Amino acid sequence: QVQLVESGGGLVQAGGSLRLSCAASGLTFSTYVMAWFRQCPGKEREFVATISWSGGSTIYADSVKGRFTISRDNAKNTVYLHINSLKPEDTAVYYCAAANRQTTTVFQDNYRHWGQGTQVTVSS
Repeated sequence: QVQLVESGGGLVQAGGSLRLSCAASGLTFSTYVMAWFRQCPGKEREFVATISWSGGSTIYADSVKGRFTISRDNAKNTVYLHINSLKPEDTAVYYCAAANRQTTTVFQDNYRHWGQGTQVTVSS
């Protein structure tokens, strides 16, 4: 049974930083494309970032480029999202997702496995 467990969310002031983690189990982690999505209050869930098996290929949403960094540690079965220069509009539930495929993708439908999410709240 595949499990994705996010952690690291919390309440931070604008301009601050966070590191989100997603620990995966029940899958061969190094063969899964991993991604982060988020759902802001009153909005639909949206793509944030994705990373290839090796970590050598990443894609970011335009709204987070230059501030967010996705990384992975295949030895620890964990994917991370480093968030800098937080803005109030980054307030959202952040979800980790896994896709058993060879190439990265920004489309939610391509991700079969999802975590429960971790709340990030940015105060102004």
